[in-house]
Amino acid sequence: MSVRATVLDAERRARAALTRVLEPGDERGGRWLRELGAVELLRRLSGPDGRGAVLTGVTAARLAGYRLRAAGAEPDRDLAAVDAVGGRFVCPGDGEWPSQLDDLGDARPVGLWVRGVPDLRLWALRSVAVVGARACTPYGAHMAGTLGAGLAERGWVVVSGAAFGVDGAAHRGALGAGGATLAVLACGVDVAYPRGHTELIGRIAEQGLVIGELPPAEHPTRSRFILRNRVIAALTRGTVVVEAEYRSGSLVTARSAQRLGRSTMGVPGPATSGLSAGVHELLRGEGVLVTDAAEVIELVGEIGDLAPVRRGPVLPRDLLDPASARVLDALPRTGGMDGRDVARAAGTSTDEALGHLYELHSLGFVERESDGWRLTPVPTHNGDARRGGT
Repeated sequence: MSVRATVLDAERRARAALTRVLEPGDERGGRWLRELGAVELLRRLSGPDGRGAVLTGVTAARLAGYRLRAAGAEPDRDLAAVDAVGGRFVCPGDGEWPSQLDDLGDARPVGLWVRGVPDLRLWALRSVAVVGARACTPYGAHMAGTLGAGLAERGWVVVSGAAFGVDGAAHRGALGAGGATLAVLACGVDVAYPRGHTELIGRIAEQGLVIGELPPAEHPTRSRFILRNRVIAALTRGTVVVEAEYRSGSLVTARSAQRLGRSTMGVPGPATSGLSAGVHELLRGEGVLVTDAAEVIELVGEIGDLAPVRRGPVLPRDLLDPASARVLDALPRTGGMDGRDVARAAGTSTDEALGHLYELHSLGFVERESDGWRLTPVPTHNGDARRGGT
């Protein structure tokens, strides 16, 4: 084994151990890691008490907590455990490391525990986060599933947190479309949480990727859920929020995305819905309103990935020239009108009005009566009746 390979193995083993020492998002620990390197930091935390004194910016009690955790770290056991479930440990410097996570600075993950075959870095290059309320409405679940399927069908990786509600719907939408999806967990990648999503997380691990900062067998806490969201925001090109109250972890993800310069989007809901209140507040700020996958891709995709131009249906009267349209508008909704009165109401001559009336007659908009002209009645049923003027 070469010296370089030995150094790399030592760095990986030290980082694996530090995932049991440093909580996700620990910027103090991240600064130590940046300044000292993983091997030296672990040595200082694991050595005699006097060695730990050179670590600055922390109280003696807090340092004692770090050292207690370091004493219990067993990286070889953790690396074997993730290997047993078909996983691996990816850390900065690996070819598979998504470099966009470096935007988090000292809050960057120490490393990522990964389950699944695909290359994490390649998948993250074209990924979008779809997040939202756990206790979502049927509308929220429908929109999340539709977005997940639409993004997957267009070759984008759908990233979420595998939680109940919007997260699960987004993952299922992508899986149902035969596409790519990635779950970022707030626990070990060998732990199915929530338990009700055991089957879903298993499917994601088989068809996509399951990743997390915490070592095998670690369980989630409230703070870990919140800190997990920064990884979702940094990993992806943009974040879409589908239903969120004012106090929502999904909005934490969106704000993290904004700080990192990523696109932030929201799916609107009823103005009376508390579950959409947070999304609407986001949209009043820097968030962009989206309603489908095409609109999301227009924001996060390449130049030319434009959503189709949308407009209402083109009605027959929309195709009339302005003069004919004025003559048609001059006719009353009920009853008839002679040619002179039509001309007066339309602001044109009698001859010109009559010319347009005969054109409108041939198109089925008006009918000739003994005493003048009237609008063709609109049929009240589907059939072959001639079109009216509405």
